[in-house]
Amino acid sequence: MHIPVLLPEVLQYLAPRAGEAILDGTFGGGGYTRAILDAAPCTVWAMDRDPDAIARGAALVAAYPGRLHLIEGRFGDMMEHLAAHGVTQLDGVVLDLGVSSFQLDEPERGFSFRADGPLDMRMGRTGPSAADLVNTLPEAELADLIWEFGEERHSRRVARAIVKARAEEPFTTTLRLAETIRRSVPRDPSGIHGATRSFQALRIRVNDELGEIERALEQAMKLLAPGGRIVVVSFHSLEDRIVKRAFQKAAGRTPGASRHDPGSLLAPRAATGFELLTTRSVRPTAAESEANPRARSAHLRALLRKPESRAA
Repeated sequence: MHIPVLLPEVLQYLAPRAGEAILDGTFGGGGYTRAILDAAPCTVWAMDRDPDAIARGAALVAAYPGRLHLIEGRFGDMMEHLAAHGVTQLDGVVLDLGVSSFQLDEPERGFSFRADGPLDMRMGRTGPSAADLVNTLPEAELADLIWEFGEERHSRRVARAIVKARAEEPFTTTLRLAETIRRSVPRDPSGIHGATRSFQALRIRVNDELGEIERALEQAMKLLAPGGRIVVVSFHSLEDRIVKRAFQKAAGRTPGASRHDPGSLLAPRAATGFELLTTRSVRPTAAESEANPRARSAHLRALLRKPESRAA
C-alpha cells in the first residue's frame, strides 16, 4: 500500500488554493495528487517518468474530471512537457524524490533485493540497466560510482568482488548481486544490509537522479508565479544537499563574509525574489516513522516566490 510521506506537512507548505495550477512532479501512487485535489478546487498536472505510474492514474483522472492531467516524462524536463500543454506558469510544485513504493515492491523492476528479480532499476524502462553497468564498467569506474552515489566506504572492495564474480558469470538478478556485495563488506553495526548503499548508487546512476533534481529545481523556480510554493521531500543526504543549496542560493542565503577577504565585507547581499519557508528541514514525527518505516529518513524543504516578484 502506498503511504504518502509527510502528507500534512506537504499540504501545509504547498497550501493549495482555488483556481491554482499545481505540478506533482513525482506522481507515483497519486497520494499527494489526491490530497491536493481534495484540499482545494485547483488543477493538478501530475508527471512521472514511469509508464506504470501513469497507467495506474487513469482511475484518479476519472474521479476528478477536468482537474487532473497526467504527463509521462521526466520532471527534469518539466518546462518542455508543460509547454506542450500550454502551461507556462505554476502556483505550486511538489517533488517526492527517489524511488517509489510501487517500484520497490515490484521484484520485476529490480530496485530491491528483498525478493529476486531482474537487475534492471530503470524508472522509465529506457536506457542502460543496472545489469549493463555492473557487467561492463571498469573496476575503477564502478568503485567511484559506488562511492559517489552510495557513500559506501568499502566501494573498492565491492567493485573488486563484482568484477571477479562477473568474470565467471554476468549478473542478471538482484539477489546474486546483493549476496556478492554482502560477502565483500564487513557487517554494519546498524544492521543495514551490506548491499543497500551499492544498490542506491546503481539506481541513482541508472536514472541520473541527481542531475534530474538539479534541472527540476531550476525549472520549477522559473515556472513559479509570484506567491507560488515549491515543496520537496528527499530521502538521503545527496538529495537533501542539492535541495538545501539550491533553495539557500535562491533565497540569497550565501555563506557569510570571510575575515580573510576584507573586500567581501563591503559587498551587499543581492536581493532575491525567493524566501525560505523552512530554514531547517522538516522531519517526520516519531508516530509517522513508526507507522511508516520508509518515512524515517525523510526531509522536507519549502521555498516561496515572493508575491511582489515576477517569474523569470
